Amino acid sequence: VQLQASGGGLVQAGGSLRLSCAASGRTFSSYAMGWFRQAPGKEREFVAAISWSGGMIYYADSVKGRFTISRDNAKNTVYLQMNSLKPEDTAVYYCAASGRVGVTVEIYDYAYWGQGTLVTVSS
Repeated sequence: VQLQASGGGLVQAGGSLRLSCAASGRTFSSYAMGWFRQAPGKEREFVAAISWSGGMIYYADSVKGRFTISRDNAKNTVYLQMNSLKPEDTAVYYCAASGRVGVTVEIYDYAYWGQGTLVTVSS
């Protein structure tokens, strides 16, 4: 499966952005999907994940209550709605696909990765 992330940009603290990840190739609906991020000088970290059906969702504590992951299997797209953004949310955001059942926060469970989209939050 090929993944294309988009929607990043520059936003002021407290603002919102919605990231999209369009998938092509093998059956999108059979994959759990996740969002990860990597800030300069830091390791890539888990942000949110959603099961193939959307019935299971998991968030990192740092974004819980502010970010919402969703998917539209008819459009082969997964979204990340980001509200109340903080400067510490600044990072390159990556979408990824996993063949694991349910949801997983482990980066190594994700076999397919998009190219990343940069989110910059100014203070």
